[in-house]
This record gives sequence, C-alpha cells and structure tokens, in this order.
Amino acid sequence: MDLSTDSDYSDTEISEILTIVVFRRTRIVSTRPNLFYVLDDKDFYDRILYSILELIGHHIKHPTDWNHALTEEQMLLITLRVYGTSGMLQTIGDLFGASKSTVSKVITLVSHHIACLRERFIIFPKDDSQKYEAYKGFYIIAKFPTVIGALDGTHVKIISPGGNNSELYRNRKGVFSINVQTMCDANLKITNIVARWPGSAHDSNILRNSRIYSRFENGEFGDSLIVADSGYPNKKFMITPLSKPITPEENLFNESLIRTRCNVERSYGVWKRRFPILSLGIRLNHKKVQSIIVATAVLHNICCTNNENDLPLLDPHASTALKFNHLNRTEPWFRDTREQVLEPVQAFSKWFEPPNRTTPIFGVVCSPGFQYIECN
Repeated sequence: MDLSTDSDYSDTEISEILTIVVFRRTRIVSTRPNLFYVLDDKDFYDRILYSILELIGHHIKHPTDWNHALTEEQMLLITLRVYGTSGMLQTIGDLFGASKSTVSKVITLVSHHIACLRERFIIFPKDDSQKYEAYKGFYIIAKFPTVIGALDGTHVKIISPGGNNSELYRNRKGVFSINVQTMCDANLKITNIVARWPGSAHDSNILRNSRIYSRFENGEFGDSLIVADSGYPNKKFMITPLSKPITPEENLFNESLIRTRCNVERSYGVWKRRFPILSLGIRLNHKKVQSIIVATAVLHNICCTNNENDLPLLDPHASTALKFNHLNRTEPWFRDTREQVLEPVQAFSKWFEPPNRTTPIFGVVCSPGFQYIECN
C-alpha cells in the first residue's frame, strides 16, 4: 500500500495507520525459571511426580522451539501448580513467564493426556487375586465379608456454564457443580470414576446409568458386594444401612457397614486436600472440567501407590540431636514442664468418670450391652 502519493487517505488516517504498524507494542518474553533444577529433592518429593513426565512427555512436547515454546517440564509444572493452588491463570502465568491464554491451553492439553492414563491407574478388581486383595482390605476394617468397593458421590464446584441448560448444574445447595461418582478400595485408591453428570443429578440415577452398574447386574463380579449409603437402592450386589435398626444384631450390622463404607468419605478428604482445585472450585470452561477431575484421580492413585505420604528420613545429625535420652530429667525446667502438662489432664480425668462400659476398640467408647466387632 503506497501512502506517499495520490492517496485517498487523509493525513489523520495515515498517522493512525503508521502508529499501528510502526509503533506497535514490543513483544516481551519473560524469564522462565526451570524449577526442575531450581528446587531440591525434598521440594520435588512434596510437589512433583517424576513418573508423569515419562508417561506423557512425548505427547505434550512441542515439535520445535519456535516462538519460545514451553518445554514439557514447564507445562507439567504449570498444570500441577493449578491443581495444587486453584490459583488465577494470570498469576500462575506470571510465575512461569507465560500468558494467560497459554496457561489455559497448557492445562487443557496436559489434563487430557494425564486423564488418558486412567485405564492404567484407575483399575477395578477383575481376576480372583485382585478380588481377594480387595476382600481382605475391607475385611480387616470391620469384618464385613466379600466387599469389593465403597461407593459414594461428591460435588466439584464449577463456574456457571451459561446457556439454556446452565441450571442443570446447580445442585441442592444452590452451587454450580459436577456430581462425581467414585468407588474406592481399602487403601483409598479410586477404582472407578464417573465425572460427566451435572450437579442436579441424583446419586442413584448416576449409578443406574453407569457402566459399572451394568457389569454388576450381569454378574461379572460374582458374589462381590458394594457398600453404599442410604441414598442408593438395595441390590443383590449392593448393601446399604438398615433404616431403623432395633435388635443388637441389626445395630452391629449397621456399625460394621458404616465403618467399612467410611473409606470412600476418607478418600474424598485426601483427594481434595491433595488437589485443592477440587474443593475451591474449577474456574475454567465446563468442557475442560471432566478431564481435570479424572486427571487428579489418576495422580491421586499414583500418590497412593508410591506412598506419597511417607515422611523423608531425618538427617543423621538431626536424629542424634533429637534423642531425649540425653536430657537430664532432674532439671527444674523438665519437672515444671511435666507438671504443667499433666495437671489439666489429671483434673479432667477426675471430673470425667465414665460409667461401666465395654473396652473401646480403636478409641471408640461402646455403650453398655453393645459389642463392637473386633478388628485386630
């Protein structure tokens, strides 16, 4: 375009065009720290899952490094940061030197490929050996036999999806959410997950339309049982608590079932505490939510398999310094501290004199005449 001679543009229009073309905003490439080399081993033990990069790295890696493309390590760290903080995309982008739109695309890509690992890490017991391990784990809890899984549902908060069907996602508490159905084993690992139903869907309706329900109906798992709460129907393969227990035997049955089923509630607590994005809310398009939920379930199972909660070993010098055998228990400060701690405990024990009760198991006091199941 020639703007010098015989132009139909006015001087003002030519000035605006030159301002846009010549004086455009300079692109700034922010510094991107490689946290794989900045953090030490302890930080990686707390935050990073080494094996994930080996499984999905070749899927998310850019073919070239044009336009300062993010590395696969940075993309994984961005996604884990979002899962672990539920922070704003702009803030996380500032930390990693990426734009808000880039962070959103990275989360979508990485979450999809982690969720594709579900068949490898979210496994429902199939053969006899796996079933036996599931039976054994639940039987140790409260002597409830042939239990293969504990079933329940939990809500994951989302933003309003908009459109004509947005109210379908509003649950009974008035919050937009996804109703997620899961089954877990005795080790809190998720063995089955359904994460596609809006918040208004009832738990029993989700179960009836799930693949695992049809597999149980067809007798694929034999005499295996599922334990669930009263929101689900009683089936030949599903046991729920008695609504009005009267006899001691019925109370004993309910107690054993509830203690066995409690594992699925505990799994939700660990899962959502490990990935706060599930409890604080996912502020992304609802089409991306399903892959994020399944991806966090995959990561949760990996953490459970690798005993992620185990504490790192103390330094030998620190463990030596913490040996209380070297303390002089005759020192005045030690006696004073001991008295300050024991005095309120002794006063409370004198005030609280429980009636004649049976011996508590796992720290639970039993009412007179009611026998708990021995679990050890």
